[in-house]
Formats: sequence, C-alpha cells, structure tokens
Amino acid sequence: MQKMTTDQDLSLDGQPAAAVLAAKGVDVTPNKDQGVIKQVVKRAGIEGERPMIGDRVMVHYTGKLVNGKKFDCSRDRKEPFCFNVGKGQVLKAWDVGVMSMQRGEICTFLCKPEYAYGSAGNPDKIPPSSLVVFEMELLSFEGEILTEDGGIVRRIKVKGEGYTNPNDGASVDVHLEGSCGGRLFDCRDVSFTVGEAEDKGIPLGVDRAMDKMQKGECCLLYLKPKYGFGSEGKPEYKIGPDKDIIYEVTLKDFRKAKETWEMDLSEKLDLVDGVKNKGNQYFKSGRYHQAVIQYQRIISWLEMECGSGIEQQKRIQDYVLTAHLNLALCFLRIKEFSQAVDNCNKVIELDESNEKALYRRGEARLTCNEFSLAMADFQQVLQVNPSNRAARAQISICQSKIKEHHEQDKKIYANMFQKFAERDAKTGKTKRRRNDCLRSSMNGEVGLKRRRRSQECLS
Repeated sequence: MQKMTTDQDLSLDGQPAAAVLAAKGVDVTPNKDQGVIKQVVKRAGIEGERPMIGDRVMVHYTGKLVNGKKFDCSRDRKEPFCFNVGKGQVLKAWDVGVMSMQRGEICTFLCKPEYAYGSAGNPDKIPPSSLVVFEMELLSFEGEILTEDGGIVRRIKVKGEGYTNPNDGASVDVHLEGSCGGRLFDCRDVSFTVGEAEDKGIPLGVDRAMDKMQKGECCLLYLKPKYGFGSEGKPEYKIGPDKDIIYEVTLKDFRKAKETWEMDLSEKLDLVDGVKNKGNQYFKSGRYHQAVIQYQRIISWLEMECGSGIEQQKRIQDYVLTAHLNLALCFLRIKEFSQAVDNCNKVIELDESNEKALYRRGEARLTCNEFSLAMADFQQVLQVNPSNRAARAQISICQSKIKEHHEQDKKIYANMFQKFAERDAKTGKTKRRRNDCLRSSMNGEVGLKRRRRSQECLS
C-alpha cells in the first residue's frame, strides 16, 4: 500500500483506492449491493474457519477517508479492539466484513455511508455521506461463552428471527445432531420443556442454551463434561466419562410459558407441588443441576409473594424454605459451597433456629476450611436439638481440624523464626568479615603511606 496523504485520494497500486477496490475487490454484503467491498492487500489468513455470528473477535484497524486522512486507529492506542460480531455492537460494515475474514488476515474494506457513518457522518472527523476505508487485521476469534465457567460455548451458523427467546418452562421443537470426537451419535427431531430436557436424554448444556436462542436459529454448542454427560458418560451412545461433546441445534419453533408476572398466586400454588416433585426426582437420580432448575423456579414464583391470611402466608413460607433447603443440599453435592451458604442464610433469615439450614451451612463451611464458623453452626444445631449426633460428631471434627491447623501454624512460624535467626547469624558473620577486611585494608594503607613518606624523606 502506498503512502497515504491528506491532499489526494488514498491510493492502491498508484490508483485511487476507491476505484481499485471497486474494480478488483469482492462484494461481501449478503445483498450484493456493493456496500462493503473487500480486497486482501497485505496478508492472507490461515485457511480454515471464519467467525460466526456472536463470536468474540479481536481486531486491529485503521480508519481513513478516501482522501487518506486517518480518523481512528487501534494501533495508535496500542490495544486491539474486541466485540461480538454480527450483534450490532459496531458499524454494519464491520459485522459484514469481519465474518468474511480468516484468522491472521489483513485486508481493506471500502464502505458505503449506509454501512458506515450514514448521512450524518461524525462531527469533526467524518463528513456527511462519506465513503470510508478500513484496513483490518483479524487477530483471533472464539465462540460466545454462555456460562461463567466456560462450560457452554455457542457459535451461531444461522441467525434466528425476531427478538424473543424460549423461557423457563417453554415448549420447544428442535432438531439435534450430537457428535463426539468427530463421530455423530445423536440425530433427531424432538420436543421438550425447557428445564426438563433430561427427560428426553438431552444434556444439560442444550437445555441451558435454549433461552439464548431465537426461532429458526441454528447453532453449534460446545459442551464440557459438566454440561454434557458428566463423569458417567452415555453408554447407549458409546460415550465414555468426562468427554467434551458438540451439539448442532436448530430451534424450529417454541411456545413460551407464562412469565411469573403473568401468573396469579393461585396458579403458582397449583403448580408448586408438581415442580417440587420433579426436582426431588432429579435429586434422587443424581441429576443435581436439573434439580436446581426446578427448585429455583419455586423461588422465582413465590419469594416476593405475601399471600392473604395467616394460613396462606405460612404455606408460601414453607414452600420457599423447603426450596432453599433443597437448593443448599444440591449445591453441597455439586461442590458450589458459597451457593449452599447463601441458600442456608436465606432460610435462617426467616427461621433462625432451622436445624437443617444450620447443619448444611456448617457442612459447607467445614469443607471450605472455615472451622470456627462451622463449629459455631454445629453448636447452634445442638442448642436446637441436643440429640443430634451428626452435629456432635462434626464438632469433634472441627476441633480436631482447628488443633491440626494450630500445629501446622506452629511449625510454619518455628521454621520461619529459625530461618530468620540463621539469616541474621550469616549477616552478622558477613558484617564481621567485612569489618575485619576494612580494618586490615586501613592498616595496610597506613603502613603504605608511612613507607611512602620514608621514601620521600631526604637522605
């Protein structure tokens, strides 16, 4: 690319860039309306995948007017720019252009105003209805991470329609294709209720992704074992334990369930027992994540309800308490101890002497090495029920752990003090040697001066 100036058209191969790109470039717009013209002028990318809708991309870019005047550059800031492509977070030209690139590619895009800054332009930088040129480098891209632990990653192959998504309890019709290690193991059309996909042999990760999809969307879901078939695997599909799997999911249609705010209290109370029983079934079969979904549904329905009359209020509180207690137990099983503590705290706020909540909070704290707090919880359990043998046994464990912890601290500090003493002793020896050397040096210098003076004396 030749030097860009501000007093003449930006040039490629000695000719105006706009003319070169229009003649030699490729129209990458879906409608082929010449809105974004691309030319690879510096470096081709690594052959392989291109970004899909929703992918998190990292780019460097330089934006210039067709007269060569630079108006923005990520390299000047010494920081690449990140965004989710195809989501309308950036200029339309970027969404269109970046999805045509390969990793490592550096190319130039000539963009019409309707794909860039429009008829208004950008005050002080871009005149109204301006063609603009972007040089872009695609540094990297990755799928959209749907969970905090990175266990579900989505890449959208075909964008869905509209802006509505299936909600918890919605009925969905999907086409599924599951693969593991390049082998297709599941291919079917199936309908299920969001939150209950396990009933149809569908992994948790697919269930959890449904509320992010739109009708007609086709996406790839990359599932870690926690959201796939776990440590048990799936023998009927010949999938071993702890395997990553991929599901291609097409959402053909869905019917939303009533939202919480659309239901009156009597509707919620009529449904609670069924949802609770469903959660209990999942729990008993070891499907703790699925059980969590059911118990959380009860909380979302009833936590803010007051009820009318003492009897109904007590009924609501009992449902909420039971749901929190069951959630605490689920989180203990899946080792999410802070969540277990949070749910126990919710129960204790309503019933400070709840034996199960105190005990389960103690279990979570003990596992997190919070021995003193755990022991206090188990002691409170004994105050509520002095015959609780399990709590008494746990107190003994806490006392033993606290003693063991103190002994370890003593050893650590003893070793630390020993090391300090040894270091101080070495430092003292070094200082003494240095002082001895200094004295010796000074004595030598004095003697040398005396000898020099005697040599300089007249005979």
